[in-house]
Amino acid sequence: MRIDVITLFPGLLEAAARESILSRAIESGRLVFRAHQLRDYAHDRHKTVDDRPYGGGPGMVLKTEPLVEAIESVQAMAQRAPVRLLSPGGRRFDQAMAWELSRAHRLIFVCGHYEGVDQRVIDHWIDEEVSIGDFVVANGAVAALAIVDSVVRLLPGVLGNAESVLHESFEDALLEGPQYTRPAVFQEWGVPEILLSGDHAAISRWRRRMAEEKTRRVRKDLWERGEKGESNEPNRED
Repeated sequence: MRIDVITLFPGLLEAAARESILSRAIESGRLVFRAHQLRDYAHDRHKTVDDRPYGGGPGMVLKTEPLVEAIESVQAMAQRAPVRLLSPGGRRFDQAMAWELSRAHRLIFVCGHYEGVDQRVIDHWIDEEVSIGDFVVANGAVAALAIVDSVVRLLPGVLGNAESVLHESFEDALLEGPQYTRPAVFQEWGVPEILLSGDHAAISRWRRRMAEEKTRRVRKDLWERGEKGESNEPNRED
């Protein structure tokens, strides 16, 4: 997979790419990752990428010229792909979407900033807007990093244990239940006896029950989705 991100803060993404899962995916050849500085596509002396909004109002808006040039330049670097804008007004990113994106050969993300992006860019150069939730972060690079990390870990061969991605929170519309490790007793608190029993079938049933109880208590929306039979993972043919 190849992932390109257009942003005002490439250093944030490049630092993350040198760590953990992203680093392993790049080193193994399973991921090509590029962060592109939007200001490189502004040609005035001050590398201006934003301006005041028409009609007045607070804040600044990302300009059309550098953003369109950046999108078209990045598109030309490899196989064409849909362009996704990280924006509060976009489709909500979730685990199902992570699986969807993990099947793509290439992903291109544009990081929003300031008060947003000139609507003409959205209308004619953006294929989809994506949001990581109903809250505000300083810039779209933060959102891009969350999405990239979530998607890359689903790529075949990236995680040491391929089965682990199928037993995490949000798979099967459930949160992951409690986990324990050594020591068996810490201060006055012990590990549930069932986990020490060696009965793997009983442990599996216990974990499922704990996951259901937690989901029902903490995330009623996920529990109701599960009752409707809505899986977070799309059908896979591989």
